[in-house]
Amino acid sequence: MTNRDRLALAVESGSLVLPDGDLVVLRAEPGLFLDLVPDAICEQAFRPTFDTLARANRRVEARLPDGTRAAAVVVNLSRSRAENLGAIARGLGMLADGGRLVIAGSKADGVDSLTRQVGNALPADGSFVKSHGRVVWLDRPALLPDAVAEWSAAAQPRPNDDGFLTAPGMFSPEHADPGSRRLAAELPGRLSGRVADLGAGWGWLAAQALSSNPGVTELDLYEADALALDAARANVRDPRARFHWSDATSLAAGTTRYDAVIANPPFHHGRAAEPDIGAAFIAAAARILKPSGTLHLVANRQLPYEAPLAAAFRQVEKIGESGIYKVIRADRPASPRSASGRSARP
Repeated sequence: MTNRDRLALAVESGSLVLPDGDLVVLRAEPGLFLDLVPDAICEQAFRPTFDTLARANRRVEARLPDGTRAAAVVVNLSRSRAENLGAIARGLGMLADGGRLVIAGSKADGVDSLTRQVGNALPADGSFVKSHGRVVWLDRPALLPDAVAEWSAAAQPRPNDDGFLTAPGMFSPEHADPGSRRLAAELPGRLSGRVADLGAGWGWLAAQALSSNPGVTELDLYEADALALDAARANVRDPRARFHWSDATSLAAGTTRYDAVIANPPFHHGRAAEPDIGAAFIAAAARILKPSGTLHLVANRQLPYEAPLAAAFRQVEKIGESGIYKVIRADRPASPRSASGRSARP
């Protein structure tokens, strides 16, 4: 069961009563709960979900402005405890005294231990348990405990081990991940002209590509997480860099054509591995490359990307391998017609 369904059941059962006035939903997702509160003010930094909410005519922003006020705030939990505590602190800051804070999450997201931690500082006024998850709510006291300021401070962006600005909840915020390091080691001198970085995160790989390839004239960073992209803007100051809040898998062939694409695609959304995400990155790269263009890709060795690579490119070779990673170079994207034919072969 999803948070949105659990929240809807909590409201429909009468267990959770939302006060009159503005309702803010952090990490908002479409579904049954928002259908019950169609005027909710939604915050969602992940572009595909943001676009879904916008198409449904929801009031949605990637980041609500400082000074936002509400009668109630719902916090949907992520897998990052520090990010969650920071969101709870933000939510409390949006409330007047007596305003209602609602926390919703699954056991897989650590909702039980997190709500115990929050409860040590701010006792809950009620809870609703359903299908391996929990909804907890409390009313904001006039005086917030010191722990709330500590939660907020711990969630703020700060330089990581590599000196790059990151924040909890971003991918590998403590340091550049091993896959990106493996790909970066293969890139010096290989890139020139117009380059795209798909799933650019907070910008470490793009920064390495620019510093080791003086022949690059432009590098476009595409990233679905608006907060990670904001960090990338701070981290990559090279004038050749441009930044796009975008779902890389939705990029279509257009007037922009690239000489090269680099990518360390995510291979899971949540806890389960989803190789289709990487396959969608490969297809997007083929769409935006020039006919003579090249994709440089890093992936876990066990991920089955060979078939989508063979379908999308005329030439594919492994140019590096170590530990659990493989680095692949794919040249000359196939036309849509020939790609269809190649993928149909046994």
